[in-house]
Amino acid sequence: MRQVLVAVILFFSAAALASPPASFNAAKRIAAKQIYYDQNTTFYCDCPFDFDAGPDLEACGYEIRKQPARASRIEWEHVMPAYDFGRQRQCWQQGGRDNCRRTDPVFRMMESDLHNLVPAIGEVNGDRSNMRFAMVNSPAHEYGACDAAVSFEERAFQPPPHRRGEIARIYWYMRDTYGIEISRQQQQLFTAWAALDPVDEWELERNRRIATIQGNGNPHVSTEDLPPAPALVTPSSVLDNRSRSVMPDSITEFSCDTRKTCGQMSSCDEAMFHLLQCGNGRLDGDNDGVPCESICR
Repeated sequence: MRQVLVAVILFFSAAALASPPASFNAAKRIAAKQIYYDQNTTFYCDCPFDFDAGPDLEACGYEIRKQPARASRIEWEHVMPAYDFGRQRQCWQQGGRDNCRRTDPVFRMMESDLHNLVPAIGEVNGDRSNMRFAMVNSPAHEYGACDAAVSFEERAFQPPPHRRGEIARIYWYMRDTYGIEISRQQQQLFTAWAALDPVDEWELERNRRIATIQGNGNPHVSTEDLPPAPALVTPSSVLDNRSRSVMPDSITEFSCDTRKTCGQMSSCDEAMFHLLQCGNGRLDGDNDGVPCESICR
């Protein structure tokens, strides 16, 4: 029976590699284990880190601005903030991010898009929030040797030079894939940044890995035999296509809309769906890849 269960887990894991994550929580788990598994420096500050232990601030000369608790952990940063792509959708106007997560499958697709996620020091992620990228003037707050700065007065965040082109190309990907509007000023800034900071080897490799997992690459990074970004489709089509490509027909009735405990699961199939596709790691308490062992045994 154990061999059968392992085979089922491997099947679901392999299937999950071929399509986008179904939730932000699932995307974070996939990004850590399948994209950044051999990368150990943070996006903005180049601080060495471990996903469990957090960043080594002393090693990179990072100086805590105000939030030691958040500075001690790694968080997943949306390069294009959720506010930017969410506020252009009706669900955001009717209840913000939580409502979009509950009711809008296109928003969930945008929020979990791996091209838009990078590991960052929690304090930097918190300070940047939904600020626009820009070259800031004083007064600006800095982080020691980390070559980034934030101006709360201007509501602007200045990234280090070696990340500016990558940021531009991620913004263009989100714009083209989901129809997100970007101001003329931002477009001009990103054009300059992309020219000054061309694609490097890690950006190419990251794009390949995401294309393998998610099914599409970022054409602003490379067009080397990578699948194109999907056309924006109706919410029902998004859900239908995603569920068919990830899970067998027998369990496409499951949904990530409601977060469940093991006691609420109707079957091992449903528990596996919630672990792998919804990112509900609490179902796998001992982290052995088997959820809800009372029913998956």
